[in-house]
Amino acid sequence: MILTNHYYTMIHLVLICLCIESFSSLAADTISGNQTLSGNQTVVSSGGKFELGFFTPGASSKYYIGIWYKKVRNETVVWVANRETPILDSNSAQLKILDGNLVLLNESRAIIWSTDLNSTSSSKSSVVAVLGDDGNLVLRDGSGSNSTSVEPLWESFDNPSDTWLPGGRLAYDKRTGKKQRLISWKNTEDPAPGLFSLELDPKRKQYIIKWNKREQYWKSGAWNEHIFSDVPEMRLNYIYNFTYIDTANESYFTYSLYNPSDISRFIMDVSGQIKQLSWVSTDWILFWSQPRQQCGVYAYCGAFGSCNQNSLPFCNCLPGFKHKSESDWVLKDYSGGCVREIDLQCENNRSRSSYGREDKFLMQPYMSLPLHPQSVAVGSIGECKSSCLRNCSCTAYAYDENSCSLWNGELLNLQQLAQGDGNGRTIYIRLSASSSVFSGGKNNRGAVIGASLGSAVAVLALLAIVMAVMWRRRGKSVGSSNGVEGSLVAFGYKDLQNATKNFLDKLGEGGFGSVFRGTLPDSSAIAVKKLESIGQGEKQFRTEVSTIGTIQHMNLVRLRGFCSEGNKKLLVYDYMDKGSLASHLFHANELKVLEWKMRYEIALGIARGLLYLHEKCRDCIIHCDIKPENILLDSEFCPKVADFGLAKLVGRDFSRVLTTMRGTRGYLAPEWILGVAITAKADVYSYGMMLFELISGRRNSENSEEGRVKYFPSLAARVTVDGGDILGLLDAALDRNADVEEVLKICKVACWCIQDEEDIRPSMGQVVQILEGLMDVNTPPIPRSLQLFVESQERIVFFTDSTSASQSSQTKSNNSSTSSRSNSRTATSPTD
Repeated sequence: MILTNHYYTMIHLVLICLCIESFSSLAADTISGNQTLSGNQTVVSSGGKFELGFFTPGASSKYYIGIWYKKVRNETVVWVANRETPILDSNSAQLKILDGNLVLLNESRAIIWSTDLNSTSSSKSSVVAVLGDDGNLVLRDGSGSNSTSVEPLWESFDNPSDTWLPGGRLAYDKRTGKKQRLISWKNTEDPAPGLFSLELDPKRKQYIIKWNKREQYWKSGAWNEHIFSDVPEMRLNYIYNFTYIDTANESYFTYSLYNPSDISRFIMDVSGQIKQLSWVSTDWILFWSQPRQQCGVYAYCGAFGSCNQNSLPFCNCLPGFKHKSESDWVLKDYSGGCVREIDLQCENNRSRSSYGREDKFLMQPYMSLPLHPQSVAVGSIGECKSSCLRNCSCTAYAYDENSCSLWNGELLNLQQLAQGDGNGRTIYIRLSASSSVFSGGKNNRGAVIGASLGSAVAVLALLAIVMAVMWRRRGKSVGSSNGVEGSLVAFGYKDLQNATKNFLDKLGEGGFGSVFRGTLPDSSAIAVKKLESIGQGEKQFRTEVSTIGTIQHMNLVRLRGFCSEGNKKLLVYDYMDKGSLASHLFHANELKVLEWKMRYEIALGIARGLLYLHEKCRDCIIHCDIKPENILLDSEFCPKVADFGLAKLVGRDFSRVLTTMRGTRGYLAPEWILGVAITAKADVYSYGMMLFELISGRRNSENSEEGRVKYFPSLAARVTVDGGDILGLLDAALDRNADVEEVLKICKVACWCIQDEEDIRPSMGQVVQILEGLMDVNTPPIPRSLQLFVESQERIVFFTDSTSASQSSQTKSNNSSTSSRSNSRTATSPTD
């Protein structure tokens, strides 16, 4: 009995040892011929960066073999083997070496994925799979003492899924014509190949994104040995080092990280955008994405879905249609699109004579039309409609200037544009006459007609008033005091020619035109902006007149009037004697140095002006381009927020607005890059970036004599948060002559304003209270985006340098956009 007990004890010990040996071997970086991987077992790369094993995406109950970051808290998968063939029970499945291949066996021991090598030059029994610290899974001959130098038999880098890791490549094989592609997941819970792919265009040495592998909707632009021409952000990219390789057999790009300790990746996202992300502290930070606008992704909303950049969600079904798959839309997979709520009558009744009675068309104005229409030669919109009705496959038509366009089958890439957008067209969508959108019949039609007539009467009345005012003022002395105080003056073009001496004294030139100094008959000085860009200038003109003409505040520049005669569009402002804030900060040798007390008052005045725009106007006005060039100083150095050409009005019933990217690089808030809805907090971010320049008297980003990039916000944040010589941050011209508490307060405010997540930035109302001494300010956290700079000042990754100073205080610099977004949040507050 004792012997028996010892016998069983020995057996248990042996089994335990075998289990320990088995698990410890799988904890290494290699799968050899006598090992299998199942259940929760994983393989970890030698440096501990990557892990290979079974995973389930999101709330899915399906299992896949994948590679993910070992040290990243949020499970981030970079490669998937069985994308299209998931398994239901990972404990019964096996990943193993079989006949010289790495294979995945399902619960029934059937091979559902394989490296698919026909033959190997080495012994099949010696083949091993090794997970590298670069995330590359390599199949190679494991025999010999120096097996790591053996040419790989197969590697995951040659078979990417949706992620391009440093050291990987997206190549074009010249011998076979085969292209390696990054292909998006279907949705966040399904890694099956989606509709969006990134591939190399070898003829033009550029990358392109395609929908369904056939419709190209984005290109990087040609490689010029430094950057891709259509990705200017790369000029200031200090994370990646791109290299182009062109051999007799293949051509490809590869990239490496300047700092090997960084964790970074490119992905072909489910959104149809290519994205560059880096892991910072606790979350992934998005540095850029292309296309910038979500609606720039072809067919993002699927068939009969309409993409609207000015709404959330971006995708909606056309009236009379419903989601094809509710579950897919919940997962933000819109590729399935929409289907009609009621089938077309013509599909059930093939009598041509009945088509016109049983199918109708819904008018959809301000649309970006689908591609590939069929053109039909007709003489009227009625004939165009009839041409579509005669063909049951015709689903929509559009008519414009004797041109009739028809579309057959599913409508793709429809985009709803803003009302008044010059690119908008009207399309007529075919629906069953029984569709709910036509219910109400005459009553609805009467309401529409009534509303249209009411709008027309209102517009005519407004035009009559405007014409009467212009006629009365036409013959009067320009700028005379006969006008109503606070109202805009409609100047004549000849009057402004005389006032500016035929536009002789040019103050400067900006993105939308030139600015000239002038003098009115009453001897008051004016600045006249002559809009020269017809396309953009018209839009700029309407925006500035409608925005600035309705507001008055001591810290906002005053628009005195305008001129609109044909293509001649001019804006007339008060002239600011002291020029722009930029001229005093960045050209101090030529002008009087701004003392600290004056800088503090300027910061407070700008904050008050923005507070008025954000909270005191009838509509919230987001300026969208706050920077030193757009802050003007009067004779008393009182700051005036100027240049509202990019301003965006937001009704009080809305908390945010979606708009195209605008503004100046270096001052853009992170949320711009995603094309998501912005709030007034975008101005807060720009204000914070400008505060840093007000403190230092220099551009936030500068090149040192050693050729390195110095980024002031990172230094200021570190000194502010960790403690240090706060007066050492000051403009050297001030010779440390400043109130240390005020400097610290301004630095804290600036750091709060540039937090990555807009929710924890202060409002301009809070900023004003802090600067007025009515509210205390806590020590801010260092923004996650700046943490990349804290250890080294040699690289710029997230934020970029601002544009050079404008030639004039009265003009706008050319717009250029680059920004990024952090998806993380910090649970803290800028104030007590």
